[in-house]
Amino acid sequence: MLKAITLVAVSALAVAVMATPQPAFARDDGAVAAGVIGGLAAGAIVGSQIDHHRRYRRQYSDCRIERREVTDRYRNEHFRRVRVCY
Repeated sequence: MLKAITLVAVSALAVAVMATPQPAFARDDGAVAAGVIGGLAAGAIVGSQIDHHRRYRRQYSDCRIERREVTDRYRNEHFRRVRVCY
């Protein structure tokens, strides 16, 4: 799904760049500004696709449910299901 959204965003950006009217003549034709804007847009798209929480998921990837003996505040012992992650 994210790849499809990225593809749509990039294609929309490409269509918007081609469909704009020609700018007024300048010495550098706006190449520097276009490069900066394009670089920021590409960086934003790539940066939004990076999974920032990947290292935390790897740390707790081995989880399971175990039955453990639990003592309540009245000193009664019960067995409860507890999620244990290694």
